[in-house]
Amino acid sequence: MITAKESNVSASSSFSHEQLLDRLGEVAVRVGLNITPGQQLLITAPLDAAPLVRRVTEHAYKAGASLVTTLYADDETTLARFIHAPDDAFDVAPTWLADGMARAFREGAARMAITGANPTLLKGQDPERISRANRANSKANRPAMEIITQFAVNWNIVACATPAWAAQVFPELPADDALTALWDGIFKASRVDVADPVAEWKAHNARLHARAKYMNDSRFDALHFSGPGTDLMVGLADGHLWAGGSEKSGNGIVCNPNIPTEEIFTTPHRSKVDGRVSSTKPLFHQGTLIDNIAVRFENGRIVEATASQGEDVLKRILSTDEGAARIGEVALVPHSSPISASKILYRNTLFDENASSHIALGQAYTKCMVDIEGLTPEELLERGVNASLIHIDWMIGSDKIDLDGLKNGNRVPLMRAGEWVQA
Repeated sequence: MITAKESNVSASSSFSHEQLLDRLGEVAVRVGLNITPGQQLLITAPLDAAPLVRRVTEHAYKAGASLVTTLYADDETTLARFIHAPDDAFDVAPTWLADGMARAFREGAARMAITGANPTLLKGQDPERISRANRANSKANRPAMEIITQFAVNWNIVACATPAWAAQVFPELPADDALTALWDGIFKASRVDVADPVAEWKAHNARLHARAKYMNDSRFDALHFSGPGTDLMVGLADGHLWAGGSEKSGNGIVCNPNIPTEEIFTTPHRSKVDGRVSSTKPLFHQGTLIDNIAVRFENGRIVEATASQGEDVLKRILSTDEGAARIGEVALVPHSSPISASKILYRNTLFDENASSHIALGQAYTKCMVDIEGLTPEELLERGVNASLIHIDWMIGSDKIDLDGLKNGNRVPLMRAGEWVQA
């Protein structure tokens, strides 16, 4: 039997793999980043993503980029550290590199992250070492990440299929077929398998903008999620703003931070979250599967947390800092989203979060706030904006979850069985 890879044609498209890869590179640059003439671009990517990096680089230069710099990561060398490095090495991070990236963003460089690493790379490694390494990296990268969370520059995340990732998503398939199937999923979710991907993204962004406008016009005080294992009240931050799809960054460039994306999202109030909530999909974090998460909030903070698998890692995440046990984002995604409809569990947050409504532990996006220019970190906290070294999304929506908006004591149905009530 001839596989899709051998025939060089996507299993679900009339375009060849090379054509689709080039389209993904073009969409990443023209829709994701909207690179402007003279702008530099900093890319981070796994080694296996080199073919996609080349397409992105070519389209970036065609769009007028002055310099494209790529920093590659290698799963094997990452794993070697955890196997062979001395114990005190896990409190060390390349601050010099993080400082350089922050400087690049301050000077106007665009940011692209290409995701595709093995989601279970560190399975079986010491969770304490993983936690320490993550904490050290988060501290080192905080200056750069603050620029990103403030949406000060145009940035984008896009995905590349890799053999190790594909084997995790499609373990029942031969290696070549698994890789083809994962690429097909990425191309479809990224909307590059249509006649005019750029036009399709324009229409999709318009739909997301209309949904965000409805929520902004409604000015709800809180959201109420209800369903099996979930009875959660999420108060919204003072001056919160809903966003979704393409947005104007602080440097004036309109970009799509995530490709794919199906969500609208905003900033919850860090002290006004109460009740219980259960995860509806597994969370894959630094090589560990965390499944069947169930937590209870009091005054914004998680006071009880369990998981059927990976509970020790979950509790380490929650202890990262004071803000790690609070949420910095709430996002709404209909159950009928294309990624949910695909029935694929990608084991990658970029995709799985766009299959389901979700919340994020940790750092809030200050871009989802109004009238905050010049506020100190303490004043942002008073407005309800959470601060943390982490930002970890996990899924709480499904076709069994209802959602209501609350305002001045009145309740408005927003979602029923995971679908929008308003057309």
